[in-house]
Amino acid sequence: MNYLFVDDLKKFLAAEFDNFPQDIEIAAEQCPDGMDGDLTINCFRFAKFCKAAPNVVAEKVVAFFNDHADIEKAEAVKAFVNVTLTPAALYRDTVGNMDNLLADGVLPKAEQKKILIEFSAPNTNKPQHLGHVRNNILGMSLASLLKRVGNEVVEINLVNDRGIHICKSMIAYERKGEGVTPDSCGIKGDHLVGNFYVKYNQMLSDEIAELKKNHPELADKDNEELFLETELGKATQEMLQKWEANDPEVRELWKMMNSWVFAGFDQTYKRMGINFDHTYLESNTYLLGKDIIAKGLADKVFEKREDGATICDLGKMGKKVVLRSDGTSVYITQDIGTTLKKYEDYQPQSMIWVVGDEQNLHFQMLFAIMERLGYEWAKDLFHLSYGMVNLPTGKMKSREGTVVDADDLFDEMVNLAKTACEERDSSLDKNIVAERAEIIGMGALKFMLLKFNAKTTIMFDPAASIRFEGDTGPYVQYVCARINSIERKAVEKDSALLAKTPDWSLLGKKEEKKLAAILSMYGSVLKSAAAKKDCSPLVEYLLNVAKAFNKFYRECPVLTADSEELLVARLNLSLACKKVLSDGLNTLTIQVPDAM
Repeated sequence: MNYLFVDDLKKFLAAEFDNFPQDIEIAAEQCPDGMDGDLTINCFRFAKFCKAAPNVVAEKVVAFFNDHADIEKAEAVKAFVNVTLTPAALYRDTVGNMDNLLADGVLPKAEQKKILIEFSAPNTNKPQHLGHVRNNILGMSLASLLKRVGNEVVEINLVNDRGIHICKSMIAYERKGEGVTPDSCGIKGDHLVGNFYVKYNQMLSDEIAELKKNHPELADKDNEELFLETELGKATQEMLQKWEANDPEVRELWKMMNSWVFAGFDQTYKRMGINFDHTYLESNTYLLGKDIIAKGLADKVFEKREDGATICDLGKMGKKVVLRSDGTSVYITQDIGTTLKKYEDYQPQSMIWVVGDEQNLHFQMLFAIMERLGYEWAKDLFHLSYGMVNLPTGKMKSREGTVVDADDLFDEMVNLAKTACEERDSSLDKNIVAERAEIIGMGALKFMLLKFNAKTTIMFDPAASIRFEGDTGPYVQYVCARINSIERKAVEKDSALLAKTPDWSLLGKKEEKKLAAILSMYGSVLKSAAAKKDCSPLVEYLLNVAKAFNKFYRECPVLTADSEELLVARLNLSLACKKVLSDGLNTLTIQVPDAM
């Protein structure tokens, strides 16, 4: 938020020091706990432009502030200047102008970009699991944050709908399916296909065990090495070859089972609130990239290895195969092709991939190759790498069927929220409880997975994340619900209260001023988080706002204030707090219930 006294400070410094730039940003930060003041000016950050020692600049700033009408007191602690504003000035420049405060979180037009973000990227042989949940939440929330600060964002999904792993589910269905469909058995389509993927791996394990029993010399070989030694493995490989040859029966089965999975995915995405602008299918893109490799080879970006494979020498990163010796694609071949296709389709100024940290080297190589191929825009490619997320019950193994399905996790979160709601008020209508539990449960899940920087490997405890106390989503949602309750009771007391103009000068208590000061930081937090491509600073900020409100609420009664004028001022401060919290939660794609 742009305080008027900061603008005046810039003018003073320009007059006091030659060549002081007027376009420099001087940030008023919240004064640290334990120090006297509402806000702090860090003179270290601009002293070099004054060509003077930071403490000398600080002394001059203090002298200027002590003569400023908006400032009650200013004092220097080394090169930090702690400022105590008059209540009228503090609230005038913050919650007294909510439109400006919320608009402060929008980038200047010149800094706004068109950004393409790709996330989710599931396979069509099983339902989405806990890992996908973190991916989806990181992707959708970052997209929302980037939009909130003014960017145009295109949300993309690239579904892996072909390959040997897809054929595994198909083979198992062919042999064990007995014509079952999602409608006939009442199982969600992606779960049904996932069941056959698990069944396939059980069948394969049984066959390999029998193979090793009959051939003891194979005992030390792993399942992957023995895959094509089994009848099932050979049949699966043959099915993939038929798929690539457009065999009508194989293609028909593939289309039918994929349609079940996509219908299931749609339900999962809807529950999370995800709407992709476009979904690419690997079955349509897996041949892309070969022409680019051929041109790169002619331009000496790539070279032929002795065995005939095409490689790119990336120095310290190593040599990357971009085309096999038999001319077939590898994964990076497709990525090169789809990266160019996405750019040609949307002309973004920046592209982001949300993919787990096991692919760090892959993306470093991809970006380096795109730059070597001469694409100027390749310098603005970004991999949002994230760590594993585990549950207290242990790691997931999808081949064994012990994976934590996204839908099951959603149900668990909502059921925990439902129990918590019923414990608080057993008289609530069941429909109200169901609606409220969905908002609280899904909000708690998103909030907790966004609380940590994406690179952090985290242990997610569903029961802990749903608590109404502590650093949780429900804790922040509950502050909004409490303010809604205050507003309703104020209207019941006197419906004209909301229309009255607040006298901000009445709010001089430290809890009141601290709440207003932290609310003023909202715009800078949004822009900083967007610049870092990291939602966790926004989560931390919202928790700090909620805590500041609760301290204010304990020390500064609203509905029982000493006068109507004080009630109106505190009520408006509370409503301003709710606007910031609601806007912040919505930016994280988290809904806010009316009551809890």
